[in-house]
Amino acid sequence: MTALTKYARLEATALWRATPEAQRQEVIVSIGDATLVISNLNDRPLTHWSLAAVERANPNETPAIYHPDGDPGETVEIPDNETEMIEAIETLRRAISRARPRPGRLRLVGMVASFVVVAALVLFWLPGAMQDHTLRVVPGVKRTQIGLALLSRIERVSGPACTETAGRAALSLLANRLSAGKLAVLPDMTRASLHLPGGLILLDRSVIEDFEEPDVAAGFVLTEMARRTDSDPLRDLLRDVGLRENFRLLTTGDVAPEALDRYAEHLLANPTAPVALTAQLKLFADAKVRSTPYAYARDISGETTLPLIEGDPMAGKLTAPLMSDANWLRLQSICGG
Repeated sequence: MTALTKYARLEATALWRATPEAQRQEVIVSIGDATLVISNLNDRPLTHWSLAAVERANPNETPAIYHPDGDPGETVEIPDNETEMIEAIETLRRAISRARPRPGRLRLVGMVASFVVVAALVLFWLPGAMQDHTLRVVPGVKRTQIGLALLSRIERVSGPACTETAGRAALSLLANRLSAGKLAVLPDMTRASLHLPGGLILLDRSVIEDFEEPDVAAGFVLTEMARRTDSDPLRDLLRDVGLRENFRLLTTGDVAPEALDRYAEHLLANPTAPVALTAQLKLFADAKVRSTPYAYARDISGETTLPLIEGDPMAGKLTAPLMSDANWLRLQSICGG
C-alpha cells in the first residue's frame, strides 16, 4: 500500500493502557507493515495492532484515543500535538475502509445476478424444456383431439369438410396408399394443403378437382408429410400459443379455445414453412409417386419447381396407378362437384 510506505518512518509519543485497571504508560507509536506498533521507551515492542482492526473511541476529538476492534479496554491515547500521526492513522483507516467489501452491495449484486440467471432460464431454457416434456407425455388421442379442434375452427372459414360417401372411401384409399394418416378435403381453404396435430392433413378441393391425375393431390400430401416430419405440428402450436398454454396443456390436458382460435387464424394467414428438397423427394421415392405432376401444379412454367422436376425419383420408370380411374372420379366428386 502506498500510504504505508509514506508513513513507514513516522513515530509519535502516546499513553498506552493494556487494561482499564492498568496504569497508563508512556510509549512510542509507529506504523509497521500493516500494523500499529506500540513500543516502550527502550524501543521494545509491547503490542501490535492490525491497522485494519484499529477503531477510534472519540472521533473528531483530542487527544485521539484508539483501541483494537472488539477490545475497547486496551487503549492508546495520542496527544493533540502529534497531529501528523493522528492524520496518518485516519488516512490509513479510511483507505482500508474503502477497500473492504460492502456486504450490502455484495448482496445486491448477488440478488441481481440471481435474478438475471432465473430470468434467463425462464426466457431461454424453460420454454424449450417444457415443450420437450409436453411432447413426450401428451398421448396420441389428445393430439388427435387438438387437431380436430383446429379443423373445426378452420371449417368456419373454408366450409365443412367434404363428406360425400363414395369420395370419402376413395380418400381413405389414397391415405392408405401413401401411409399418410387421416386426410380431409375442404371446399374453400385459403391454401392448397395444411397438416395438423394428430396426423391430420387437409387438402383444398382444388388440388383434386382441377387436375386430371391423382399424383398432384398425392404430391401435396407427401409434401405435408415431409413438413410434419421436419417439425412436430404440436410443437409448432405450443411455440405459437406460448408458455402459459403449454403449462395448461401439461397440467389440465387442454388448450384454451381462444388460443386455438388464434392458432387456426395463424395457420390460414401465414405461408407454410419451406420443406427440405432431399426429404421431400425421398418420400416421393418411398411412395413410388412422380414429383413432376406436383411440380407443374405448383408452377405451370416449372421455373420455381425445377429441382422437383429434375430430381423426380420416378422419371423414366413405369409406376402403378395410385388408384383406379373409378376411384379417382369418386374422389373428384367428394365435395359434390
